[in-house]
Amino acid sequence: MRTARPKPWEADDELWAVIDPLLPNVEGRSRHSGCKRHPDRLVFQGVLFVLHTGIARGHLPQELDFGAGMTCWRRLAEWTEAGVWPRLHEVMLARLRSANALDFSGAAVDGSHIRASKGAPRRDEALLTGVEPAASITGATGIPLAATLTGGNRNDVIQLIPLLQAVPPVRGERGRPGRRPNVVLGDRGYDHDKYRRLVWDLGVKPQIARRGTGLGSGLGTQRWVVEGAFAHLRWFRRLRIRWEIRDDIHEAFLTLGCTLICWRRLRSICD
Repeated sequence: MRTARPKPWEADDELWAVIDPLLPNVEGRSRHSGCKRHPDRLVFQGVLFVLHTGIARGHLPQELDFGAGMTCWRRLAEWTEAGVWPRLHEVMLARLRSANALDFSGAAVDGSHIRASKGAPRRDEALLTGVEPAASITGATGIPLAATLTGGNRNDVIQLIPLLQAVPPVRGERGRPGRRPNVVLGDRGYDHDKYRRLVWDLGVKPQIARRGTGLGSGLGTQRWVVEGAFAHLRWFRRLRIRWEIRDDIHEAFLTLGCTLICWRRLRSICD
């Protein structure tokens, strides 16, 4: 008899074993009055449910036992302030590198704009770097290495250096952790000699299309991986429109989306 396929917002034992050690320890409420703290695993699945479906947190289905919508939001804010999501992303990248699935020979960078909801700050309507709703940088195999947020009226090239600097040190092999790709690919939006020099200063070779040279990006199929990463991020409905007023909460969803892409790639290798 075939077992039912798990829902995308269900954290299986293997995934939870990675996440649980990264969560901050909170003293139990046995000595205090009030309700017992809802299990972190169920609350995390509520966060995943919001990320995948785009549903408002106040409309979480109670029959799935995620806890109240406000509980999920507070726990998400608590984990975000504790820096859980960047560390989780770094762990996933290290595991991919250990599995020889992370290629630091080159990276592609690009930006994307998304519509902000009525209550979101105008300056945050755009996200930059190799992952969808934002600017993002991906490895040569399309794995998201970093993502940043910026204003909708900002030029993509301004985020090039912050993006490269945002790539975490990735362990998983002997020697020093990998930190920078050897080459970074970019379209004409990044064509600026000043930023080419700054990229060289980081020890990375810039391969950026020149303005006025043919059609397309000028780099052919070499940059398709970053478009693929954007497409994968669109699977998460919460990232299609900017609903969060707080920058850090939106970045939390974005980083979590990048992390889940890494996790799925890792599972596909191991299965």
